[in-house]
Amino acid sequence: MTLSATAILCQQLVQRPSVTPADHDCQQLLGERYAQLGFSLETLQFGDVTNLWARFGTTGPLFVFAGHTDVVPTGDEALWRFPPFSADIHDGHIYGRGTADMKGSVAAFTTAIERYLTRLDDTDTSIRGSIAVLLTSDEEGPAIDGTRRVIETLEARGEKIDWCIVGEPTSSHTLGDVIKNGRRGSLNATLTIQGIQGHVAYPQLADNPIHNALAALDELVAIEWDQGNRFFPATTLQISNIQAGTGAGNVIPGELNVRFNLRFSTELNADNIQHRVAALLEHHQLNYRIDWHLSGNPFITEPGDLTEETQRAISEICGTNAQLETGGGTSDGRFIAPTGAQVIELGPLNHSIHQIDEHVSIADLDQLSSVYERVLERLTQA
Repeated sequence: MTLSATAILCQQLVQRPSVTPADHDCQQLLGERYAQLGFSLETLQFGDVTNLWARFGTTGPLFVFAGHTDVVPTGDEALWRFPPFSADIHDGHIYGRGTADMKGSVAAFTTAIERYLTRLDDTDTSIRGSIAVLLTSDEEGPAIDGTRRVIETLEARGEKIDWCIVGEPTSSHTLGDVIKNGRRGSLNATLTIQGIQGHVAYPQLADNPIHNALAALDELVAIEWDQGNRFFPATTLQISNIQAGTGAGNVIPGELNVRFNLRFSTELNADNIQHRVAALLEHHQLNYRIDWHLSGNPFITEPGDLTEETQRAISEICGTNAQLETGGGTSDGRFIAPTGAQVIELGPLNHSIHQIDEHVSIADLDQLSSVYERVLERLTQA
């Protein structure tokens, strides 16, 4: 079969085994293509993380495509139908780690930019403002030295993003059925309850932290934090790990470790949550310590020109009525939105991401590239 430019580029990217934080020259390959279009290129290296900031034009407003070139590990490669970095094609799909999350989207917005600027050059037409691409190799990992650091660099020198499309795989059933116009916040906690280790036959000489913590944990998971709002579902808390004991059946443990996560809406902030949890633990008179890690605050892009033009483009090209949603995990949009930029996420189907035999439809990639081009044209056409 004859492959589109988008499918070929997706294959080339997938064939580079760029497991976080490695980039394996994905950004070099992409940068060479942007440079041919007249983009200025800037590689921002922070530790082991490679970031690329490519910009066409110097004036505002600024339209940005954001993505990541790193991928999660493959797991047992013997379980894959095709080698995970071979980018084999079967039944109209490209198979491989990163095809859907998110090298397919990166390929799609790259070819969208190429077609758009080449077409404008042929007609001697200028654009309104500037176009840029932000790429990182640290989205699937700690996300410390990636987009977060790039945004800090841009903010320090006064470069402001007006519109940003992050190429995360947002589609649920058909391409373009879901646009993420925000994300919930993510707050992680590691709670340690101290007790006194001892023999189970002499409980009066010990202090069982499991017994002490049960009522507090039961109350913690029963809290109704909020009822959400028109953009966000209600805040949820999930315990992900509980660990205690030596493994022996006759030893009362001296310590209980509990890990939990809250996905929270804009009705709350991290300080609200931490204070309420601390008050609960104090009420139960527990001997504890708790360490908090905020992965990201919630953000929302209110319906406006970016959401409306994207929905319009999806309707015209895909025949789909795109819904605005905020569910799912976090994304690098959480670092971009606080600058005041309008941020949305749009990408291919997400049903195979992080799984064995991850794959993406070639037809979907081609349509996605056309949607990206249409939105770009609508917002930057002079």
